[in-house]
Amino acid sequence: MSAKSRDASPSAAGERLQKVLAAAGVGSRRECEELILEGRVEVNRQVVTELGVRVEPDSDVIRLDGEVVKTARNVYYMLNKPPGVVTTNWDPEGRTRVIDLVRSDYRLFPVGRLDRTSEGLILLTNDGELANQLAHPRYGISKTYYVVVAGHPKYEELQVLERGVRLAEGLAKVESVAIKKRLRQSTALEIVLREGKNREIRRLLARVGHKVLKLQRIAQGPLRLGALALGDSRQLTMEEVAGLRRACHAPVTPRQKAKPVKLRSRGAAQPPQRGARSQSGARQQGGERTRGKTKRPPATALPEWTPAAGAVISYEGEIGPESTREKKPAKPARRVASQSGRSAGGAARGRKRPTKTGRSKPNQRGKQR
Repeated sequence: MSAKSRDASPSAAGERLQKVLAAAGVGSRRECEELILEGRVEVNRQVVTELGVRVEPDSDVIRLDGEVVKTARNVYYMLNKPPGVVTTNWDPEGRTRVIDLVRSDYRLFPVGRLDRTSEGLILLTNDGELANQLAHPRYGISKTYYVVVAGHPKYEELQVLERGVRLAEGLAKVESVAIKKRLRQSTALEIVLREGKNREIRRLLARVGHKVLKLQRIAQGPLRLGALALGDSRQLTMEEVAGLRRACHAPVTPRQKAKPVKLRSRGAAQPPQRGARSQSGARQQGGERTRGKTKRPPATALPEWTPAAGAVISYEGEIGPESTREKKPAKPARRVASQSGRSAGGAARGRKRPTKTGRSKPNQRGKQR
């Protein structure tokens, strides 16, 4: 590609040409790449056949087949989606789409999705980079929902939603869930998600036995639905767009739950402290603990023992002839009965012994004698 002048050539900065064409509604990005390779696109009167060319939409003049293309800036809209509207750009059944409810000269597409029976906040834009960051779970953009369920969920059932439920796609769980209002036959909940599986909230609540009666998205990141009427839309301000960009680049920190505290009555015994033992054995205060092991206190040196004058020490540890230690008297020998039935002390022969029936019969050996 030859350039007549440096000012007329495509800009080295800016956005890729195929992205600008796609945002202007020429076609998909792949279709725009094919138009460039075919040589049908001009930038500042120069034919472009390379895909790496960047342009400035505000200053460069882009033509397709000789016709000037009206370049589009990035635009951002918020829509309060009513039930029955689908969040897709193409529907084979011809149902009402979210892009049909937003009046814009630009080619928009929805950010994320809401199922047909749900309602609430949905973003539409032609900024593909920001849309991908808002919808991708890796960036962890929170989405807040107002949900009305049948019945009255118990606290244990809501804890199951936070711990996670195994679905076909894997483990699914909510970031947080809180009870907002208890009605006669239903309960209003506020649920926060950081990832969006297909009909995730409805499937999770069905696992704990509660049917969803109403589901409305009320916030996405720092952006809240507010008082926008059902079916209406408005363009985002520069401050709101900047807040969404900051939320995408902010580090995602998982919420840490506090450990449950076990309450004790006043009369209950307190648990022993670290290093203490029971009354039977011993150490009440342990030494310093280092790397999981108890470091014992240093041993105290005993004073050196010197024997008294004139004492003679034997190897048995007794004092010699000058000792006055008293010796204990020897115990008498214990009489042990022999296996033949005779006792060492001359027990009487012929003693009767009990039988299994309880009667006593004379000793046969004594009877024979």
